[in-house]
Amino acid sequence: MLRPRKKYTVHDLQQLKGKRCLTHIHVKSPEEAAAAEAAGVDLMSCSFDSPESQACLPRLVAAAPSSFLSAATLHGMASSEEAIRIGFRAIELGASSLYCSASPRIIEAMAREGLPVVGHLGLIPRHITWTGYRAIGKTEAEARLLYDRMKSLENAGAYAAELECVPHQLARFLTSQTKMLLMSLGSGSGCDTQFLFSCDILGDYDERLPRHARAYRNFLEEHRRLHSERVVAFSEYIADVKEGRFPERGHLVEMDPFTLQRVIDDINLKPLPSTHPH
Repeated sequence: MLRPRKKYTVHDLQQLKGKRCLTHIHVKSPEEAAAAEAAGVDLMSCSFDSPESQACLPRLVAAAPSSFLSAATLHGMASSEEAIRIGFRAIELGASSLYCSASPRIIEAMAREGLPVVGHLGLIPRHITWTGYRAIGKTEAEARLLYDRMKSLENAGAYAAELECVPHQLARFLTSQTKMLLMSLGSGSGCDTQFLFSCDILGDYDERLPRHARAYRNFLEEHRRLHSERVVAFSEYIADVKEGRFPERGHLVEMDPFTLQRVIDDINLKPLPSTHPH
């Protein structure tokens, strides 16, 4: 029997900076969490931004008890107080750390309370009205702004930041210029972690695969096949019921015929009084 592996702490991750690139998968179900742990992934993240995902967090933790799991908090939290409250709730439910795309001001408030926080740099999907969907940091001015924002997150107390769709050469340089762990999502192999969503790895959604991702399986096609099989199975069941082929004798519970007859005779001799009003 394999011994359970040691669960990382933030301190452990900080000691690994610059030593190797950690693997990182965003999971969406207990089944995915269990599979990722069995496969040996270093880090996991999950959503914590809806009642459903918040209810799911303890099940993810239970499915992968030896794994470091970051919970992604609500986008657009209204105040530092709300962020702190949500952060502590996630930690109480078993999260190892928190992802937060809010401003350094809110991240600083969370970090002051001892909450381990991951910020976001580069392409931030919730902020694309300012940038559009594109790589961030290809010009000198934008690269300098990215560096400044990185330092703002670092000074706010974030221990890590997701770095999304940044030129790989710049991403490698930025990683060398911060004590934070930088988590590459489409930013090359020079960061501290390599990050993909499970749906990308599994090919599990009906959209164009992002340029930075690789699908290792085609779960979408498998889901379609299973749906067709469900329809066929349900249709066969309905037909069997209509044609009298189900249930068969082997599906039935038998009763001694003499016992049944005594019950019938007793009921016929002693019918229950009518409860209908006159």
